Amino acid sequence: MRTRNGPAVSDGDTCVLDERCGSHQALGLVANKWTVLVVHVLADGTRRDGDRQREIGGVSQKVLTRTLRRLERDGLVERKMHPVVPPTVEYSLTRFGESLPEPLEALCAWAERHVEELETARPRRADP
Repeated sequence: MRTRNGPAVSDGDTCVLDERCGSHQALGLVANKWTVLVVHVLADGTRRDGDRQREIGGVSQKVLTRTLRRLERDGLVERKMHPVVPPTVEYSLTRFGESLPEPLEALCAWAERHVEELETARPRRADP
């Protein structure tokens, strides 16, 4: 339940607006752009280390690694290392992580559907 004056919790429900609530923290994790894109890629199946970076435009190795470690820490992604030379690392969604693609796909579809409106609404910058 949400009130005009701020978050409230009633009837045992959690409220994502209350920073003390775990659902607030969970939303912070999945609302990250890189999280959305990594889950989007992993929804199609296991990926090797370099494959993900090539598929996700604009992500640095550092940001990708940080995102994957956070997702692994929170139980959404599984990391599997193969002891070969050179070492091969694969990432996949866990059973828990497999619950994310559907809602995140809706968010991605919304972004793709409204990109022109977003670009039109942004103020135009003058070229230097």
